Amino acid sequence: MSIATVDIAPLAKVAEPAPVLLTVEEAARSLRIGRTTCFSLIRTGELESLTIGGLRRVPADAPAAYLARRRAEQHAA
Repeated sequence: MSIATVDIAPLAKVAEPAPVLLTVEEAARSLRIGRTTCFSLIRTGELESLTIGGLRRVPADAPAAYLARRRAEQHAA
């Protein structure tokens, strides 16, 4: 009687697509600021966001756009 060998190599992981929307917490983490500060930026309109159902989401490109505006403002001053 022989024992069959089984290849137990890990399955190839499928790369997940980059997120289109971020939670407020994820946006805050990417900006290295607190959640409350992030909500303040959203409330003042400095950081773009949208509501889907009852959920607040930040477009994935919004934190970079916010930083670009801030950098342009500081270089202009």
